[in-house]
Amino acid sequence: MANLGYIQLVRVCNQKCRFCSNPETDYELTLEQAQAQIDDFVKRGYDGIILTGGEPTLYPNLVDVVRYANGRGIHVRMITNGQKTAERAFITALRDAGLGHVHISVHTNDPKLQAFLTGVEESLANITTSLDLFAELGINVDVNVTMEAFNCGHLDEVVKWLVGGWPNLHHFVFNNLDPSSDRVTEFPDTIPRLVDIEMPLSRALSFLQRSGRTFRVERLPLCYMVEFAWASTETRKIVKEEERIVHFLDEKGMVRQTDWSHGKAEVCKVCTLERICAGLFEMDKFYSSAELYPVFVPAEPIIERIKES
Repeated sequence: MANLGYIQLVRVCNQKCRFCSNPETDYELTLEQAQAQIDDFVKRGYDGIILTGGEPTLYPNLVDVVRYANGRGIHVRMITNGQKTAERAFITALRDAGLGHVHISVHTNDPKLQAFLTGVEESLANITTSLDLFAELGINVDVNVTMEAFNCGHLDEVVKWLVGGWPNLHHFVFNNLDPSSDRVTEFPDTIPRLVDIEMPLSRALSFLQRSGRTFRVERLPLCYMVEFAWASTETRKIVKEEERIVHFLDEKGMVRQTDWSHGKAEVCKVCTLERICAGLFEMDKFYSSAELYPVFVPAEPIIERIKES
């Protein structure tokens, strides 16, 4: 099992993504609070922590937090939008403090669409500079792609562009859009149909598999990724009985997640993958249960593959 904890350091950001699931607030951890949360994860025996936000690179004590976590012997990662990490001195200081692994969010390989989705004209240019610096400095990189209505049709083009430009990229995470935020309520045009995700995602994952890359998919029911059901983050956690703790900077506070199930429709009862499928996130609020359908493939080979990996 691999338990990773999440720490929100700030809730401000230097982008304005149309589908952001963590709208801005004035909350910010003190250095002492961040250190206490790190200590808690160490005490729990967690394998690592992931620093997030908002945009964690805007946290004034970020270097100190990374150095402290590294000194406590816990692996530290960071999720970033790749804007401030385009500054060589900044990312070098983080690397020297012990940051060796980042998750960078990339929405598309189209500069104009990336600018539209983020509200930052130079967003994709900063990401490409960051990717160059990560490769030069020896920082391991995972790519996070939020699947939404504007990019879901060309997910395969995005990964081919990334792998072609940065062969050091070896792990990709595809997150189906979390629509439960004020930002998506303001911009409902970002909510995708699951059917529009299915084939482009299959092409993307097939390409990554052929090229020897690894990948995970989150918040997507297994009926839309049957061939790659073993790569579902929720399914893997169900099979391995893993947990996740997130320290939010809002009224949710500390959330310990051990239940990975979402909505299930009547048709799910006859699906052979029902017991290892998380179901549909925000079912019949933003995504329709009518989009779900049963599949009839054996669950045991999927379970065995997950246990062996």
